[in-house]
Amino acid sequence: MPITEILEQNARLYGNEVALIEINPDHDRSRQVTWREYELIESDAESYYRREMTWNTFNTKANRFANLLVSRGIKKGDKVAVLLMNCLEWLPVYFGILKSGALAVPLNYRYTSEEIKYCCELAEVDAIVFGFEFIGRVEAIEHQMPRVRERFYVGADCPTFAESYAELCASQPDTAPDIMITDDDFSAIYFSSGTTGFPKAILHKHAGLVASCVTENKHHGQTHDDVFLCIPPLYHTGAKMHWFGSFLVGGKAVLLRGVKPEWIISTVSSEKATIVWLLVPWAQDILDAIDRGDIDLSKYKLDQWRLMHIGAQPVPPSLIRRWKKMFPHHQYDTNYGLSESLGPGCVHLGVENIDRVGAIGVPGYGWEVRIVSSDMKDVPDGEVGELAVRGPGVMTCYYRDKAATDAVLKDGWLLTGDMARREDGFIYLVDRKKDVIITGGENIYPVQIEDFLRADDAIKDVAVIGLPDARLGEIAAAIIEVKEGYTLTEEEVNEYCSELPRYKRPRRIIFAKIPRNPTGKIEKPKLREMYCGKNLVERVTKN
Repeated sequence: MPITEILEQNARLYGNEVALIEINPDHDRSRQVTWREYELIESDAESYYRREMTWNTFNTKANRFANLLVSRGIKKGDKVAVLLMNCLEWLPVYFGILKSGALAVPLNYRYTSEEIKYCCELAEVDAIVFGFEFIGRVEAIEHQMPRVRERFYVGADCPTFAESYAELCASQPDTAPDIMITDDDFSAIYFSSGTTGFPKAILHKHAGLVASCVTENKHHGQTHDDVFLCIPPLYHTGAKMHWFGSFLVGGKAVLLRGVKPEWIISTVSSEKATIVWLLVPWAQDILDAIDRGDIDLSKYKLDQWRLMHIGAQPVPPSLIRRWKKMFPHHQYDTNYGLSESLGPGCVHLGVENIDRVGAIGVPGYGWEVRIVSSDMKDVPDGEVGELAVRGPGVMTCYYRDKAATDAVLKDGWLLTGDMARREDGFIYLVDRKKDVIITGGENIYPVQIEDFLRADDAIKDVAVIGLPDARLGEIAAAIIEVKEGYTLTEEEVNEYCSELPRYKRPRRIIFAKIPRNPTGKIEKPKLREMYCGKNLVERVTKN
């Protein structure tokens, strides 16, 4: 069945129960929008507000938007872009697109005007839905995108070049349009994160979305009573597909707009969240805030919080050891996936394998995994090769890019671009294929050095990249972000690294902030652009 039928089912079974909650601890009240169909609950705090939506309202909103799209000539197979910050409108808009038979095209909210234009042209977008934060970016290019014939605005004070989503939807029928949708129909185009180049358009079917619901639920056993706290951006497959496990059983979701540690802990407490998916920097920030005394756990209700899981990037084992020491009753899981495999789930550790922290895990429910050489032959256990996955969420193709598709799809197997090894049945991620540093003929995998350095109490974050070297070809450089309240020198880092084999030790130490994208991945191309060929500071002390 298509994923839209799950929404219909939840509305029938749980219609008057709360489906979605939005919490914005840092809301600009001058931009506040009053939605009469939503229940608005404001706290006494001047800048904090909370909104919630029932399953009936969720489904009705999706139906109305689907009917609006159909009334404007959007037909099955057309594309509708979504450019919104996480908000209560995001998911009804997404499901409205799917119910119209069109493909949803979520866009990264960090895209510049030119990137928005590029992605809309590549995906052949016919309509766009955007919010207040993007007025300027969309206005700068709206006349350059003649194919995008419909522009719907979510928010107050609609700009003149768009139409109000709320006003137009209010007059539309509450029932879904009569459009036949099957599992084999295309459902969405997602864009790769662009950490290794310009984004690619990734085409998926409805069957893949439903498979993500099932896989996630099988892994973490979500029930109708669980409350899922969603913090990462909904445009990315990771956040939404983790929520899909709760969506399958009509579980409540809380959308938190903000990543401050105290906001996360406070929301877990006030909303009785049971499942939280975090990115590595957020988990680290929470632990650091507790250690500093900024968060007093005794003031919060956290006993119901049963599962903390992490994905989107390699997870330092030292971080999980710290987490389990602070929250010993938590189940923990790490999840591996990519947008080409419809987000998380193709590999996962499993809550029963906490003793294997450091591995990304075993094949996910319904998935197969191989470690292969460049000629697609399986490598022996313990040796490094490229991780290949096959399962129900593998993309159809890179949209309008046959060469890129052929490079990664081999007889149903998806080459992930990640180097890995298998030991005792568990998969260990070594590094991105494109990030491997070759120095003097030796392969260096930056993740291994990063994990080693993160165990230093003074280091908040670290990224290791290759820099050109006339004699060795490349050398490893460690960009280090120091924790607040700590000092660190190059000599101290070098002394700490003396436990590493000599060829793995960083030859350059740079103290700077580590850039990460909204899904938590280190932006190594940006670091290479910043430091390759530039004069490097030989010694830096940071307070």
